[in-house]
Amino acid sequence: MITFFRRILQKLIVSGLIKKQDTMNKLLLSICLSVMTAPLFAQNTLNQAQSLQKTFDLDAIRNLVSVSSPAISPNGSAIAIVVSRPDYETNTYRSELVLVDVETGDRRVLTPNRSRVSHAAWSPDGILLGFIAPDESNVQQLWALPLSGGEARKLTDAPRAVQYYAWRPDGEAVAYVTMDEEPKREGEAMFLNGFEAGYTDLYMEAPLEPSHIWLVPTSGGEAERLTSGNWSIHNFLPPAPNPSPISWSPDGSSIAFLARPNAMTGYSDSSTVRILNVDSGDIRGLTGSEGAEMAPSYSPDGKTISFWSWRSEPGDNSYIWGTTEVWLAPAEGGPGRSLTRPLDRNLWLSKWMPDGNSIITAGNDETTVGLWQYFLDGDPERIELGNLVLNSSFGYDVAVGGDSSIAFVASTDGSPVELYHMDSPEAEPMALTDYNSWIGEYRLGNTERMTWQSDDFTADGVVIYPPEFDSRGSYPLVLHIHGGPQSASKQSFSTLGQLMTARGWVVFQPNYRGSDNLGNEYQIAVVGDAGAGPGRDVMAGVDMLTAQPYIDSSRMAVTGWSYGGFMTTWLAGNYPDRWKAAMAGAAVTDLRDQYNLSDLNVGRRYMMNGLSPWSDEGREAYRKNSPITYATNITAPTLIMSATRDFRVPVSQSFKLFHALDDNGVKTELILYPGRTHFPSDPVNSLDVYRRWVEWIDEHLLEE
Repeated sequence: MITFFRRILQKLIVSGLIKKQDTMNKLLLSICLSVMTAPLFAQNTLNQAQSLQKTFDLDAIRNLVSVSSPAISPNGSAIAIVVSRPDYETNTYRSELVLVDVETGDRRVLTPNRSRVSHAAWSPDGILLGFIAPDESNVQQLWALPLSGGEARKLTDAPRAVQYYAWRPDGEAVAYVTMDEEPKREGEAMFLNGFEAGYTDLYMEAPLEPSHIWLVPTSGGEAERLTSGNWSIHNFLPPAPNPSPISWSPDGSSIAFLARPNAMTGYSDSSTVRILNVDSGDIRGLTGSEGAEMAPSYSPDGKTISFWSWRSEPGDNSYIWGTTEVWLAPAEGGPGRSLTRPLDRNLWLSKWMPDGNSIITAGNDETTVGLWQYFLDGDPERIELGNLVLNSSFGYDVAVGGDSSIAFVASTDGSPVELYHMDSPEAEPMALTDYNSWIGEYRLGNTERMTWQSDDFTADGVVIYPPEFDSRGSYPLVLHIHGGPQSASKQSFSTLGQLMTARGWVVFQPNYRGSDNLGNEYQIAVVGDAGAGPGRDVMAGVDMLTAQPYIDSSRMAVTGWSYGGFMTTWLAGNYPDRWKAAMAGAAVTDLRDQYNLSDLNVGRRYMMNGLSPWSDEGREAYRKNSPITYATNITAPTLIMSATRDFRVPVSQSFKLFHALDDNGVKTELILYPGRTHFPSDPVNSLDVYRRWVEWIDEHLLEE
């Protein structure tokens, strides 16, 4: 009942019928509603439940709207967001900048004549809104839109795409990052195309040129190069954390940025925070570290720089794989210290509060996302979000305003992403958009957290039940295993999970060791134990579920993408009698291929106790931990899908699995999608992946 009233209040506030600050109005309205509408509520709820006749299917997915990248205006009155919709006619995602009024929820499209925009950021005075969009030559450039009216002005004319940018504190210039042009060649040299590629992926066809920082006046004019050299500003190929920001000191004299020795992707662990003196061009290191630093940001007073780093002790250049913490270092330079270690969570967010006394941080926590205000001289305080789960993919869509307000993008298990706002860390989140309210017309499966014991760990995961679940019935069990493994399944809206439960399956999304939601010890337990330990975790959860009378243990399927494909192949080969079907997407099947051929290549050693597969000890460790070693045990019909030039998990691994199964008489298909991507990046083929995924499982669960 309380939730019902809260939703009504949110609607009234968003519509402007009452003010957020008027708590007495809220209280009176709640009391009145409870007295006047309780009988009607019960009947309306019943009528609503009876009217939900739509089944969540592939056509429903076509309606999903994405909301991302909130940016709060300097005066806190408005939030700019990027809204993206799939366009199946053109097979593109069309995105637009939308301005949302915080007080009323009114929305205004700022870029109606553009189809691709990203990276919204306000000028310090709030007069201009910057964004990145293609120019007439289809090169991503930086634009500035006057909020008082008029057309956006193009600020840059970069030969290569503008990757990201930051306004100078006085608003009169913008620093941006772009990749260098290829060297000009003449004569016979024009036809030479050999390049050094040792630390790149298998499918690199030309060298990655270094990326560097440039400065352009806001009023227009020639851009000035600020950095140069064979080293490069750091960037990742997606899926990965967002690019590390370039951060101005409050006085505009310096820029903190992230650099690595060169542009080759295999050097990603060698990235360190550097400080550029804008006037002199001098560059210095911040902490003296040799790598594993990310996301530098100046404090409001300019005395401290926050950044991310893997767990280690001060002065120690050995790191604990993937355990990202928020660190602090003096802006003038010196050893850093971990601020957030007591949280014992893998953190992908650090935003300074405007008074500089605390940082907003976030990380996967059990089957949700924890959001904390971490005080520099005290303990963290949890920011309560209720059942809202921050939207994430190795980072979180969270913004902090100059008035200490917070804007973020989140979903629940029963509703896709929307924009939310809090006046302060203590306030209640209020929904400001309803792009996906149409989901209320569909029957959805209920979601719950499940825990179980595995070895010395308490593991957890998410179970999604069919919309009309009856504990007296009998249901197939389908595993949907997350990738990473530095990730987690959460009680957020799961498009594929709902698509599966609509078929009448119970869906199990386990968080095996290596997941980052249960603390460092659980996360790093995967090091040197890539398959066997995580496999025991998953199967202990499966055994707990199959002990329930409503699970038909003779009809089970295992599926996953990326490291989820690794786990799928491992479980299919090591527990072959349990599965009626499998789907291995972009599956890591051979850890040696990951080390030698993927974009992160030698970084694989962190998960293998620092070993190379080309050492005597490492050779056996990689073989033992690779699912392809056990592929000849697989008996379940297995669908294999991949992109032809997947830089993260080379398609060679999918070909190996296909031939291992096909040569041994196992029913299998290998489906490839053209492109240099880890998952199809267009809506038509993304939808086709989902279609093939569920249809393969549906077909083989019914086989005798």
